[in-house]
Amino acid sequence: MNIGLYFGSFNPVHHGHLIIANHVVQSTELDQVWFVVSPQNPLKPAAGLLNEYHRLFLVKAAIDGENHLRATDIEFKLPKPSYTVDTIAYMNEKFSQHEFSIIMGSDSYQNLPRWKNHEHLLKHIEFFIYVRAGFENIPSYKNARAHILEAPLLQISATHIRNILREGKSIRYLVPDIVKEEIERNRYYL
Repeated sequence: MNIGLYFGSFNPVHHGHLIIANHVVQSTELDQVWFVVSPQNPLKPAAGLLNEYHRLFLVKAAIDGENHLRATDIEFKLPKPSYTVDTIAYMNEKFSQHEFSIIMGSDSYQNLPRWKNHEHLLKHIEFFIYVRAGFENIPSYKNARAHILEAPLLQISATHIRNILREGKSIRYLVPDIVKEEIERNRYYL
C-alpha cells in the first residue's frame, strides 16, 4: 500500500487536521493516511504537551470508522525527541510491504533544511505539501519529489484551542464531538 505519513503533535487533533488528511487521501494515489503522533517535536518546546497516549487516544477517537485513516504510536517506541528520518527508517524496516510518503504544510517544508538528514529524506521520500497562508512560496530542493496540493484549510490551531479551553470557553465545532467530550471529561489543557 501507499501510505502518507502525517506527523504532528496533534495537541489536540482538530477539524483542520482531519480535513487535510481526508483531502490528501481523496485527491492522491495514497491508499491511507497515518497520523503519526509525535511524543516530542525536536523543533518545538515540550511544555504544554498533553501526554502522548492521551493525544493518540483522541486521534483514534476522531478517526474511528474511517478506513483510509489510521493513527500510529510508532514514535513512542523510538528515542526522544523524534526525528522523521529515524522514524521513516524504522517504518521501512517494520513495514517493508508499504511505500511511505510524508504529508506536511508548506511552512514545515520551508523549514526542512533544519531537519536531521533532510537531504536523505529529499532523495528517498515523496512529499505531499499543502499550501498554508503566508507560506505560498514553495522551495524547490534538489532531488525533491514534491507534489503541491491546494487543500481546503481552516484557520484554526491547536494553540488557539488550548487557549480557549484555559479561558473556560467552548471548543465545539473546532474539534469532533468525541474529542470535545474527552477533553472536557478529563479536564485536559486546564
